[in-house]
Amino acid sequence: MGVDLFDVERLLLTEVAEPPLSPQDAAARDRVWDRAVKANPALFDGPAVACGELERAGPGVLRLSWVRVTYRHYALRRVPGATALPSLFVNVVQPTDDGRVLVVRMSPWTAAPGRWQLPGGSVEPPREGAVLDEAALAGQAARELGEELGVAAAAEDLELCVVTRGENGSVGLTYLAPALPEVALRAHFSAAAAAERSQGRDPELDAIVLLGSPDELAGLDGPHADYLAPIVRRFFEQG
Repeated sequence: MGVDLFDVERLLLTEVAEPPLSPQDAAARDRVWDRAVKANPALFDGPAVACGELERAGPGVLRLSWVRVTYRHYALRRVPGATALPSLFVNVVQPTDDGRVLVVRMSPWTAAPGRWQLPGGSVEPPREGAVLDEAALAGQAARELGEELGVAAAAEDLELCVVTRGENGSVGLTYLAPALPEVALRAHFSAAAAAERSQGRDPELDAIVLLGSPDELAGLDGPHADYLAPIVRRFFEQG
């Protein structure tokens, strides 16, 4: 399946209700989820944000409706005849000061073992009294960068550069971070992994690689996120 890329200057965000689910589909969803958790106890049915609809609302403007769900919702993808909403996630293009770009590999225990992707994660719903807006989304991208790579980036320093729509219709918001030296990135990553292990947790990422061209993606063994090649190619074309 191809990946759609949308240039964006502004996002219009609206919360909508989750579509109703029949008792039969809900029961089938729960059975699929329970089997998945039994196979991988690290799975957690925490709060998440799904994409209700994504459409152009003018030049450089995208309208995105979002829905509060939990990760259990996506088990509907494996229920015949049922429809799961697309997931919504943020990720970050982290360049080096010599023009390369960082990609990361998911650890074996995660839901996407061995997958190469950009640092990032699923969007979480806002807390009570808060809103999900452009600033909040940039804040979530900055948090993912800090948690996964140990890189302290301010939300206002991240630039929303492209929106992707790929597998299962999943929508990704891709941010560009300020460039950093390689030595700093490697030191931050090592420190973040050591901090996780000191707390008795396995790091979510087990490797990082710095790419000097899109062609180098072919040398990364294992699955790749569907958006990775288009985003990396775009980075070097625009750089």
